[in-house]
Amino acid sequence: MAETSIKVSAESPYEVLVGPGVLARLRQVLGDRVQRAAVLHPPTLGTLAQRVQEQLADTGIEPMLVEVPDAEDAKTADVLVRCWSALGRAGFTRSDAVVGLGGGATTDLAGFVAATWLRGVRLVTVPTTVLGMVDAAVGGKTGINTAEGKNLVGSFYEPAAVLCDLDLLQTLGRTELVSGMAEVVKCGFIADPVILDLVEADPVGILDPGAAGLREVVERSIQVKASVVSTDLRERTSSGSAVGRELLNYGHTLGHAIERREKYRWRHGQAISVGQVFAAELSRLAGHLDAQTAARHRNTLASLGLPVSYPAAAYDDLRATMALDKKTRGSTLRFVILDGLAKAAILEGPEESLLRAAYAEVAA
Repeated sequence: MAETSIKVSAESPYEVLVGPGVLARLRQVLGDRVQRAAVLHPPTLGTLAQRVQEQLADTGIEPMLVEVPDAEDAKTADVLVRCWSALGRAGFTRSDAVVGLGGGATTDLAGFVAATWLRGVRLVTVPTTVLGMVDAAVGGKTGINTAEGKNLVGSFYEPAAVLCDLDLLQTLGRTELVSGMAEVVKCGFIADPVILDLVEADPVGILDPGAAGLREVVERSIQVKASVVSTDLRERTSSGSAVGRELLNYGHTLGHAIERREKYRWRHGQAISVGQVFAAELSRLAGHLDAQTAARHRNTLASLGLPVSYPAAAYDDLRATMALDKKTRGSTLRFVILDGLAKAAILEGPEESLLRAAYAEVAA
């Protein structure tokens, strides 16, 4: 099947290539001037990393494999320093590049390494999960976590290209596939309802890595993100009822708080699933969203096997963490909510009673 090219027209335009076998384009997108490439990868992708190493060597680029911890354990200051040290010992210069090979956490880390080494070297991301393809690897957000919260340290740094090789999804376990679908569903609610129709038509079949339906919702989700970040890379345009890149944070305020409370043992998509149900109920209780669309969140996410509730006793912990959310301004909490299907708005400073009532709707 032919590859699909999705253009991101931000400050430094680039392409997202989607399709089976697009990993073969790695040498081409790295460019002729790149002499060496550091391939950051988790231990679970050691075999794939070796394949990439051989591919680069065969095409005249000197590869260096840099193993990083799996999942969110990679996104720490200690791991970041280890990556810098690896580049320093190898003498990496501005004619060299960084390749992020793995899920969203790996590509987040790789992007921050590339952004900060010599104030910026060439970056190509190769997401290997649904979540990485539709969310983390596209859009230019890079960063690490701290003890206080998720993604509080980072930068905006655009890749030279993103390679979404659908063949790589064949090795994913069902839990990982399901987790990634939370961000796909989010794109349906905030911008492209056709995604919801496709998921709801066959929530079991859509999880087949080789299914045409999965490819379509992945491509549609990438297009949603590409369109948003092309007009607002740095989250500067949200004002009043107008929502810029913050649109992509729908469900993330509570979701990130759940991830931190779970010490990142929950997958990102699982937390964001609960976060979306909360955001929908907050929208409904604030008088912005109809009950049917709010209930559709719960039903669609649950049909995929995603969680839609969280312990009632956790609210106070979650509320404290939400105060550190990136959308917060001073002491004012801000939430992305829906005025209707694919119609977003910003809710600033909701009453505490409203927050508690919305959380009661997701409390187990």
